[in-house]
This record gives sequence, structure tokens and C-alpha cells, in this order.
Amino acid sequence: MYLSKIHIPWHQAQNPYQLHQALWRLFPGFEDADREFLFRVEQLQKGIGAQVLLQSAIQPQSGEQSPALLAQREYILNIQNDQRLRFRLRANPIKTIKDSSKGTVEKKGKTFNKTVRVPLLHEEQQQAWLERKLQAFAQLETLIMQSEPILYFRKAKEGRSGKIQTVMFDGVLTVTDVEAFNDQVIKGIGPAKAFGCGLLSLARI
Repeated sequence: MYLSKIHIPWHQAQNPYQLHQALWRLFPGFEDADREFLFRVEQLQKGIGAQVLLQSAIQPQSGEQSPALLAQREYILNIQNDQRLRFRLRANPIKTIKDSSKGTVEKKGKTFNKTVRVPLLHEEQQQAWLERKLQAFAQLETLIMQSEPILYFRKAKEGRSGKIQTVMFDGVLTVTDVEAFNDQVIKGIGPAKAFGCGLLSLARI
């Protein structure tokens, strides 16, 4: 894997949907492939742009039409069971509920109410969500949570807009299943990965 520091100019960074599209330009020839990168906006300055931390399976390539590649290094996971690590994660804690007002859907001859995602807004709900996400491969030791401003986005071509509620998690965890842990670091945690959620950053203690 690779860890890269990226600068995205303001005209692309001000809309999260366009920011995600800009990152794809770092992987020429892979436009139709499954997304194999995670990212987190570290700093966003109006009129200037975004500083982005990018984790990718493929080495990013900077070009005339792509964002600026400021720094890059190869990232090798060298983690052991029972190892304690500091972590940072921006995530979109949600739950899925049935909503009859959205209509129904047919599956295998049966009719079901459509479901919608709703954000978890209380700290105890957010912590419980994170613990569930980690429970198969890590034990949470300490945690600091910071709810962030609502993230609005728009898809001009589709004529629709939306919003997500993100939370920044910082803390310490202990790895209990290193294979499952490594797999989740690569895949990311939770939904909204196209909007900068899911990247689990790690540091040794």
C-alpha cells in the first residue's frame, strides 16, 4: 500500500463529490476499476483547497489534470496480535431503519418496506457503533469523540444533493485478530468512504 499527501485546489475541494472525482485522476487507466483507496481531508481552507491523506493499493501518479502529489511513501502493515496502537478514524456512524413512506421493494416474491440510513447523534450510540465495528479484531481501550459539522454534497449531473454527519474518533486499541485487522485497515470502516470516511490511521505506542 501507499500513503500519500495530496493537495486539491479549491474549485474541486469545495464539493465533496468533486473532491472524490479529483482523487480518481491520480489513478489513470483505473477509472472503471473498483475503488482501492481511502482518504481523509486533513485541512480545508476556503479559496485555497484541501490537504488530503490518501491510502491506496495502487501508487498514485500525478499529472497535469490530477491533484498535486506533495509526498508519498510505501506503507507496509507490520502488526502483531496483542499490539496496542493509537488510532484516528473519521466515520459516519449510522443505523438502518425501515421507512414505509419510501415505498416497498420486491425480493424473492416477498414485499418489504424500503430502508433508510439515519445518523447516530448521541455519544453513547456513536461509541457503541465503533465498538461493534472493531469487536471482531480489536479491543477499544480509550476513546475521544468529536462530532463534526454536517458535510453537504451535490451531484450536479443527477440534480440531487445530500448530507452526512461525521465523527472523528481518536483513541487506543489492542489488536486481537491481526489478519482480520489488516483486512479491515485495507477495506476501511463504515459507510461514506467516497466522502472521506473509513480511513483508519495507526501509530505505535
